[in-house]
Amino acid sequence: MPITLAQAQINARDDIDHAVIDNLRRYSWLWDQIIWDDTVTPGTGGASLTYGYTLLTAARQGQFRQINQEYTAQSASREQRSTTLKPFGGAYTLDRILRGLGPAATNEETFQTQQLMKGATTSLMVEIVNGDTAVNTAGFDGLDKLLTGQATEYTPNSGGTAYTSWAPGAIDTQEKANLQLDILEEWLSSITPSIVGGGDMSADAGLPGGVKAILGNTKSITRLKALARWANLHTSTLETFGGVQRRVERYGEWVLQDIGDNALGSAPVIPIETRDPDGVGGGGNITNLTDLYAVSFGLDAFHGASMAGKPLVAYYPPEWNTPGAVKTGELEIGPGAMILRNTKACGVLRNVKVA
Repeated sequence: MPITLAQAQINARDDIDHAVIDNLRRYSWLWDQIIWDDTVTPGTGGASLTYGYTLLTAARQGQFRQINQEYTAQSASREQRSTTLKPFGGAYTLDRILRGLGPAATNEETFQTQQLMKGATTSLMVEIVNGDTAVNTAGFDGLDKLLTGQATEYTPNSGGTAYTSWAPGAIDTQEKANLQLDILEEWLSSITPSIVGGGDMSADAGLPGGVKAILGNTKSITRLKALARWANLHTSTLETFGGVQRRVERYGEWVLQDIGDNALGSAPVIPIETRDPDGVGGGGNITNLTDLYAVSFGLDAFHGASMAGKPLVAYYPPEWNTPGAVKTGELEIGPGAMILRNTKACGVLRNVKVA
């Protein structure tokens, strides 16, 4: 049965795992949206963790026909794909003397555990966007690679260039804001949302379907919110989670998500960089360009894959009651991978200038 992290929390094997999952959900709104298809079983000898799936690359259309004439034959296009599930998480070591120094809420064990959870969340975000198995065989292919060359990869063409500017100085009138929103809407119109469950609960899986988000970095999401305010399409609500309120902002029906910086905090997960937008050198290099990703979550769209019968998240605390001065704590998620089931379910808007 497909699960979300919320359902994994209910079925956690003990209170420690329950608390760890609770914190993962607090750190990331995206964690709560990912549906995990927990169907993978090891192959012969337990050596294979392969998830096979069919990728829909082009849908077919219906048509009308004249009396006494046949329909024109059409076919949808699909590809057989597979990916190998990989565990991710991390470990830390801690001397038993340092274990309990200070209050329980801030001692070294608590600190190391919290930082491990944050690091695992960051690693997942990095892989979702930038993953490339040709570079890192321990991960999975991310949206940047999967969407390259697809119909939902959109490169704007403002004034004959292969980029568009949302920089503060470039958008100073309603007319200019509307032109940029036209580009945004044209891109979003090419994306087909998940239909699993529609707006209701799926009778089969018990899961909400069709949650949609635009993923960006701090600057791109800030600029998008500014554009949305011009058109009165920016909304902000407070949602209560575990007694704590978190703000969820939207452009229309799309949730806006800044997925943050890398583990070192030195650069955003979705980079802002200098690049040649048209790739042929005609316009030269342009500074402060970034991309935005639109994602529809669902088993027919973008989802996770995990093992059958294995907890999605497991935390192994240090064994303080056994001999040895230095102990190890570990967090393991999966094995898992993210799956793009339908290339129309996600998209990327390239070359947005944000400064």
